[in-house]
Amino acid sequence: MQNDKRPESMARITTLELANAFIDEQVADIRKQVGDKKVLLALSGGVDSSVVAALLIKAVGKQLVCVHVNHGLMRKGESEQVIEVFGKELDANLVYVDATDRFLDLLKGEADPEKKRKIIGNEFIKVFDEEASKLEGISFLAQGTIYPDIIESHGVKAHHNVGGLPEDMQFELVEPVRLLYKDEVRVVGEALGLPHNMVYRQPFPGPGLGVRCLGAITRDRLNALREADAILREEFDNSGLAGKVWQYFISVPDMKSVGVRDNKRYEGWPAIIRAVNTSDAMTATIEEIPYALLHKITARITSEVEGINRVLYDLTPKPTGTIEWE
Repeated sequence: MQNDKRPESMARITTLELANAFIDEQVADIRKQVGDKKVLLALSGGVDSSVVAALLIKAVGKQLVCVHVNHGLMRKGESEQVIEVFGKELDANLVYVDATDRFLDLLKGEADPEKKRKIIGNEFIKVFDEEASKLEGISFLAQGTIYPDIIESHGVKAHHNVGGLPEDMQFELVEPVRLLYKDEVRVVGEALGLPHNMVYRQPFPGPGLGVRCLGAITRDRLNALREADAILREEFDNSGLAGKVWQYFISVPDMKSVGVRDNKRYEGWPAIIRAVNTSDAMTATIEEIPYALLHKITARITSEVEGINRVLYDLTPKPTGTIEWE
């Protein structure tokens, strides 16, 4: 049974030296736990699962099977980065599943946020189940559980636990970063050689863009959202704000307004910018974004993204507004 309590003597991992010592220790522990058996990991491309994948590849190489499910609700370039980093650079045993049509067909016409979350969560488990049942000789399930998950739930948070796997598939858990805080996981990720933008990726909800394409999801609006969000992220990177703002993204509601393009009237959706800072996600403050940058982002989104004709800036702190719109 793995220890659920972080020892008081454990130094906070803040340097490359401490990270490397942690990596060496975990590689030895993983090899001892796993032996010559196979390990399965749901690799989302998020910070925690990416660092766990890199650790396991270092420890047991091809004994790790990573399954990346693209539900069609990823941000621009994210699934491609998973394939590039893990499939090509780290030569991982990677199973890539493009389930875009499957998810979007199920979500068609569903506007209720809770139902959307359930559809996405349940379908993810189904797809992962199907892939897991095709594999033979899997004895372990790796998870990106980190210490705050354990503190919050005295166990494993539901969305961290893949769950729903067939009863006859009894897996022992491998959770190498379970005693680390998020900032430590990032230091370890850098030490493992993962790309900076992957290690310092923003928090991203499990349902992905599904909770930012507000109301019933349509492919054209989802595509507009993905493109607008990519422009926002690129401009924040270029202006040096990326490291100073905790989370920033676009939401696109299911409503249109009249605008002008090429001297003609046309209807388009608004893109809503959300940029917040928080230390614990329980409360959030609004950042001062320079007007010159907001104007630049607005000009780019309205000229480059098909279907969007307005850009709005959400000034609501939490409370009263939650971080996500849905």
